[in-house]
Amino acid sequence: MSDDGRQHTGHERVPSRQRRRFPGISTRAYEHPADRSALVALRKLSGFDTVFKALSGLLPERSLRLLFLSDSVRVSERQFSHLHDMLLDACYILDLEKVPPMYVTQDPQPTAMCIGLDEPIIVVSTGLVELLDEEEMRAVVGHEVGHALSGHSVYRTVLLFLTSLALKVAWIPLGNLAVMAIITALREWFRKSELSADRAGLLVGQDVRASMRGLMKIAGGNHLHEMNVDAFLEQAEEYDSGGDLRDSVLKILNVLPRSHPFTTVRAAELKKWAESRDYQRIMDGHYPRRSEDGDASVGDSFRESAASYASDVKTSKDPLMKLVTDLAGGAGDLGGRVRRGFDGFRSPPSAKGDTAGGGEE
Repeated sequence: MSDDGRQHTGHERVPSRQRRRFPGISTRAYEHPADRSALVALRKLSGFDTVFKALSGLLPERSLRLLFLSDSVRVSERQFSHLHDMLLDACYILDLEKVPPMYVTQDPQPTAMCIGLDEPIIVVSTGLVELLDEEEMRAVVGHEVGHALSGHSVYRTVLLFLTSLALKVAWIPLGNLAVMAIITALREWFRKSELSADRAGLLVGQDVRASMRGLMKIAGGNHLHEMNVDAFLEQAEEYDSGGDLRDSVLKILNVLPRSHPFTTVRAAELKKWAESRDYQRIMDGHYPRRSEDGDASVGDSFRESAASYASDVKTSKDPLMKLVTDLAGGAGDLGGRVRRGFDGFRSPPSAKGDTAGGGEE
């Protein structure tokens, strides 16, 4: 049971390790600044919910619900009972009153998602269930409950719909460009929302090493005896700081079509947050409440988001981010640095040029 010692319906089989509970916690407590600013702005838009409800007639949500009900296994006290206990516990810890339905679907790929406009549903693959141990899986369930609590399922469903629509209108040049622009923006938001949900998973599992192991297994499979969390985090450091401007551009191109950040990046971001004062304050019981959400300032959220991006640029070791910092600071010889950074894009010099003493510019 959780640390308040209370007995609560459906939680009698919760493991004995004590976990803190966060009554009335606002999603603002764990949301990444970029995710939070977008959500606060959307929630403030008059009629926004009505528009998305109207879309429910176009989106294949009912079809998806029927599909999972008919061709997957619904988690309950009688089916995947250990996952059912984790789901109840995650909702109890994050104080989500209505427990979303959860399904296990046959898929060797380790995946999970939270979708739905009217009501969120959680879907996890058999590949994920078979890959992770109990504590790692608990973090994943908390991750998906965090998505549900933040309302991410609405936008995730829209993203799925628009991705499908883009394929159907690909033959219409301008129509496809317009849809792809929206998809690109949604993907950028969704990548940040994944960082938020990782934080929610940590609040539920309250075991940062288990969260790290889970991400590492998603990247490298069920060979834990062959892997090391610290070495995995070193990969994130190398990814952030390695290469030149060509690699920086390739990083951007690689991440654009993805809905999730790379696993090493997620691990490094989560570790940084777990070591922050913000996380410790939440664990100590000091966090924003949902009752205060109506007073949340859009301007403050955007300023926090801008400050977060600025901090990321300033502290990043990526060559392109360093160049951006230097541009802002008025560093000299930027032209030379840019040329040297992109030298590798040019054709290699001929043997004759080398002999003639052609050197680096």
